[in-house]
Amino acid sequence: MSKIAPCLWFAHEAEEAAKFYVSLFPDSRIDHVQKNLVDTPAGKADQVLVVGFTLAGQRFMALNGGTRFEFTHAISLEVDCTDQAEVDRLWEGLADGGAIEQCGWLRDRYGVSWQIVPTVLSKLLADPDPAKAARVMQALMQMVKLDVTGLQAAYHG
Repeated sequence: MSKIAPCLWFAHEAEEAAKFYVSLFPDSRIDHVQKNLVDTPAGKADQVLVVGFTLAGQRFMALNGGTRFEFTHAISLEVDCTDQAEVDRLWEGLADGGAIEQCGWLRDRYGVSWQIVPTVLSKLLADPDPAKAARVMQALMQMVKLDVTGLQAAYHG
């Protein structure tokens, strides 16, 4: 298990968000739910304070802080997708109730930023032929949800 785990701050939706996320990723689960023992600024006694959960083997914590802070693009969660089917499944699931953006980015219904990226993209962009890599980058910049076939077509010219 990793030593460092991201903590996502929610006003009151920590458990709902954690359940949503674990429903989308294999090797995911709710690990524990900690309730307030006394009334706090985050909520009343016996309301959920912290949810520990695992997404695809990575630990996370969701905190009900009682105050809404907006998530920004300053931090996002990148998902390495093995194929177009995985890109499509996660894109549709995470975008449901959220907002789609450009270049494989979206914000989910809770405002968390995600990058849904096919594994092949890094290989295509790292090609020693700068013309091939540039074509891939140009194609990427025109996409909303990333399309493996379109990226590969750009690579091959």
